Amino acid sequence: MKRAVFFLVVSGVLLTACGEPAAKKVLVIGIDGVRPDVLAQVSTPHIDALIAAGAFSGAVVSEARTVSGPSWSSILTGVWPEKHGVNSNDLSSNNYDRYPDFLTRLELERPELNTFAVVDWPPLGTEASGGPLLGDTIDVKLTFDGEAAGYATADAQSVAAAVRYIGNQDPDAAFVYIGYPDVAAHEHGAASSEYYAAIGMADAHVGALVEAVRGRATYAAEDWLILVTTDHGHLDEGGHGGVTPEERTVFYLAVGPAALSGSPGESANLVDIAVTAMAHLGVEADPDWQLDGRVSGLAGRR
Repeated sequence: MKRAVFFLVVSGVLLTACGEPAAKKVLVIGIDGVRPDVLAQVSTPHIDALIAAGAFSGAVVSEARTVSGPSWSSILTGVWPEKHGVNSNDLSSNNYDRYPDFLTRLELERPELNTFAVVDWPPLGTEASGGPLLGDTIDVKLTFDGEAAGYATADAQSVAAAVRYIGNQDPDAAFVYIGYPDVAAHEHGAASSEYYAAIGMADAHVGALVEAVRGRATYAAEDWLILVTTDHGHLDEGGHGGVTPEERTVFYLAVGPAALSGSPGESANLVDIAVTAMAHLGVEADPDWQLDGRVSGLAGRR
């Protein structure tokens, strides 16, 4: 039986049915290598339900090079490559000390917040290829090895770990990475049944993560913002790194009581994810940080 949850907004503050301020929390889900036009064709009931309830654009044109290293760096830091310094899947040129990922930024600004990340592309969480992109001050950072185990297996392990953590612990800000769609496109092409199936698997993972959030014992007293995005698209034959619309077009999705319904705004882009996640938790971007992102998809913040 689904639990009924009632919220009331008073002077911009979201209150629970009991009149107490809801505890703000954020979950960022990153799915590697998903073309929005293909996403629209695949059966993805869980993502579709989020789109119907939130702010979504499937026509975001990324300004980062269409490679995972620079794109995930932009998503997680809130700045474009000319600032974070990464232009390939070798992250060793990074400027993460100056422009850290949003979870590390939250630790610096609000160390009392509980931060969590789980990833299976090694450079995101380990020193492989010049990483980690996600800093070691994050409270809990779990890393699986998609290169060794295969990304379909490692994604399942990552999501299972995230579901356990979200259900049993108390994260305030979390990031979960899902990598298999990108691999399926590389191996079989973006017009293949294997790629479609990989996106379907990612949708099931998204469903499990959302169910973990909504199944929390304290969910009725919480204000969760869920942000979902991808880093780049793919050519029909597979592969990316160029400037075609199939490679550059990505999507932006924000859903939760604090999110808009419909469009997140015409200028929504990858660098907005980090800024929007922090803003939901009450951490506004300091001009001295020189972030390129802006708050997108939140009510009253268009």
